[in-house]
Amino acid sequence: MVVSLLAYAVSFAVAVLVVRAVAPGHSLVAIALGDVIATMVIFVISLLVNNSSIYDPYWSLQPAAIVGYYLWLVYPDVGARQILVGALVCLYAVRLTSNFYRDWPGLVEEDFRYTDLRRRFGRLYWPVSFAGIHVFPTVMVYLGCLPLFAVAHPAAATVNWLDFIGALVMLLAVALAFIADEQLRVFRRDPVKRGMNITSGLWKRSRHPNYLGEVATWWGLYLFALAAGVRWWWTGVGALAITLMFVFISVPMMERRELATRTGYRVYLERTPMLLPLGTTKQRAAREA
Repeated sequence: MVVSLLAYAVSFAVAVLVVRAVAPGHSLVAIALGDVIATMVIFVISLLVNNSSIYDPYWSLQPAAIVGYYLWLVYPDVGARQILVGALVCLYAVRLTSNFYRDWPGLVEEDFRYTDLRRRFGRLYWPVSFAGIHVFPTVMVYLGCLPLFAVAHPAAATVNWLDFIGALVMLLAVALAFIADEQLRVFRRDPVKRGMNITSGLWKRSRHPNYLGEVATWWGLYLFALAAGVRWWWTGVGALAITLMFVFISVPMMERRELATRTGYRVYLERTPMLLPLGTTKQRAAREA
């Protein structure tokens, strides 16, 4: 953990220097440059320790760093919306980052997805790691944080009912992901259930309730941009991109592994919806049977 924490301290410091160097440029450009440099620092450290899991906390720490940039360097006057959004983003960051470090065994292990890529690409693994494991997620979160630009804009509308809906969505989304992860953690710590698949609690209604909470968080953040003004409708591209990433990349990758390692996962997959706990008539009937 010490190596990981030092890695992020160094990357944050370098990103701050870069952002200050390009000031007073456009905030989106400054953030993009800081993001790219910080990601490259983390990649170099990943390469040095031969473990791409060093990057994993970046996903949750990046939004906190971006909101911090807006709060301390951009907002002319910090108002109720900025404080509320800042608090919610930090809550999300603390929740997800702590969830990672609670289970991370350290540099002795690497995420199964990355070890699969090692076997698949061999000597090309590190270029693939740079593009797919480091840069691609950074771009996704950068896009997901675009609503913060609207929240920071001096022409943003005053606090209104959409802000309260956005806050409610984000709070419920963070709570959903937290509960889902805790249920999964308790299940996996039971030696009797080793190799089995969780089908209780939130996992009875959705195959990936933790991912549902993650996706909903970004849509909640987007609602704050709409509350700031309809002119910032385009900032929703991030929430859309993250949703598509989970549906077409993250979920299929996880489910291929589950099918290969978990008893009864095929049946569970057929009778349980992927994200939203709606499902078909056949799926609802199967759950009730």
